[in-house]
Amino acid sequence: MAQGRTRRRQPRVELYERIVAAIHDGTYPSGTKLPAEPVLAAELGVGRPALREVLILLQEDGVITRRHGVGSRVNQPPTTRGIERLSPVEALLGPGTAVCRRLAADLDEPTDFSGFHLRLPPTSRAWFWETLIEIDGVPAGFAHEWAADAPTLADLGPDFLDAIGEPAPGTPPTSMLALLLATVDDRTLGARSTMGATILGKERGRAMGRPPETPAILITQVVTADAHPVLAAKYLLPAGAPLIHLTQRH
Repeated sequence: MAQGRTRRRQPRVELYERIVAAIHDGTYPSGTKLPAEPVLAAELGVGRPALREVLILLQEDGVITRRHGVGSRVNQPPTTRGIERLSPVEALLGPGTAVCRRLAADLDEPTDFSGFHLRLPPTSRAWFWETLIEIDGVPAGFAHEWAADAPTLADLGPDFLDAIGEPAPGTPPTSMLALLLATVDDRTLGARSTMGATILGKERGRAMGRPPETPAILITQVVTADAHPVLAAKYLLPAGAPLIHLTQRH
């Protein structure tokens, strides 16, 4: 099994975390607009190109909403339970046969995305899975999923924490969410999701045999257990992927 790695923190990660910390401490309250880019760059002491890159990441992660000609607004804190029926992404991608192929399984330090959504301290370690999902043998999307740290997951019981670190021999790969739903009473679970647009990119395009500039839908999801975040995910579905079938929770 992959071991934890030590990575040098990038300037954009530090800038991302500074903005998130300012949102948490009320400098930029939820529901309000961020200062215009020139003003915000001056307040943070950074260049506008670096700031613009981080604002794009914050939008992808559901922290802010950006609109051309309007500016950036800090999103309101989500409710503790989503309206969607909580289902693994591989179960939502049409009626075909879904197969998950694990590309990475690492116990690693938090990223900007997982650290923010799972409230992980920088010194913690948490599991990350990268999974390629195929429908009827055709690559249909990626699942990038992060679990909360071990003390948080311990409150769910031992099954999920044990299975995520040491999957049972011979068990077909699944998404992390599918494993969570198989090992935890889903009546305790809720979720919130956001949807945006992006492109596939070079590495993911190579894995799928698609051009890097292929348009894609980016879905971010945070799963909670009794209002505590336990799993955060990014699902990337390129143009031409099977339609997602959603059913509202009644």
